[in-house]
This record gives sequence, C-alpha cells and structure tokens, in this order.
Amino acid sequence: MHQPVKLLVGLGNPGMQYKHTRHNAGEDFVRALCARDAIELKEDKRFFGHTAECPHPAGGKLRLLIPTTFMNRSGQSVAALANFFKIEPNSILVAYDELDLEPGVVRFKFDGGHGGHNGLRDIVSSLANRRDFYRLRIGIGHPGNASQVTGHVLGKASEDDQAAINRACDNAERALPLALAGEWEKAMHQLHTRD
Repeated sequence: MHQPVKLLVGLGNPGMQYKHTRHNAGEDFVRALCARDAIELKEDKRFFGHTAECPHPAGGKLRLLIPTTFMNRSGQSVAALANFFKIEPNSILVAYDELDLEPGVVRFKFDGGHGGHNGLRDIVSSLANRRDFYRLRIGIGHPGNASQVTGHVLGKASEDDQAAINRACDNAERALPLALAGEWEKAMHQLHTRD
C-alpha cells in the first residue's frame, strides 16, 4: 500500500554560485512550488535547511525541506526532520537532478539505489540504509564523458535545455497532488505519458 507523502525535499547546494545550476534542479522545483502558492520557506537550524509547511491535498500538513548542507550531506538535514516528526522513509519524496534522463524528461520512482548521486547516497546512509523513499528524477542529461560530469552538474543548462527542464517540472507539478495523496499509479501514468 502506497503512503501519502508527508515530506517533500528539494536537493541542491547552498550559495549564490550554485543558484540555478543543474545540480540544484530539485531545489528549484520546490522553490517554484512555494512561489506559486505563496509559501514562505524559513531557515531552521534544527533541520539544517529551509523549511515550510502547507496544507496537504489529502488533508493534514505537508512539510517542505531544502537542505542548506552541501549536496553530499543532504541526509543530515533529511534525517533530522524525518526523525523529529516521525516521518517514515516511504512517506518522503526527494526531488533531484538525474543525469540518466534528458532535459525535458521527468520521472517518479520508488526505492532503488543512489545511481552515483551524492545527495541520494547520503540520504540512504542517514536513513539507516533505507532506500524505500520516493524520488522525482528531473532530467538534466549526461555530458557524455564521466570526467565532465562534475562541471556539467555544477554548471547552468543552456537556454533550450533549461526551457525543457522547466516544462518537465510544470508537468511534474500538475501530477504532484496525486503523488502526495499516495495515488502513485495515477501520478506516474499522468506524468510519464506527457513527454
């Protein structure tokens, strides 16, 4: 049985030099949601991040989190908040940049490995090696060579690629209420058939 999402996390690196880079696609997604619904994110040092809460589409509250640790310490923030509010991993949705998907493609996924993503790796480690959380994989494309990955993820997308990423995130936003409510099959169908 799929659980409703109680915590939505957007991954990125803190600091102006990383703003709107490909690696911050998850953070940008959550910030766009907040801007759309006039939700104010506030720094909360207990949780090493910016947090907010808003009404949940299925009733109750949805918590939002953007870690202010660096990407490779994201789990410190996620675990602190999840443990405090007693949120199980299978009620967490993490939005992040995905090298294995082209710009303009976005996918929901449940469980699985970290795929080399340092943010996911640290979250899995910090959640006692539990991987059974949901992911929103925002495609940023692969540079084609492993030696170019760091520069690629820490750089900004081209205008065309960014436009494609933005369109994909808009599609994800439209499918999000179903996902948050635990209607994952419907959410995946809606999102994955829009590309």
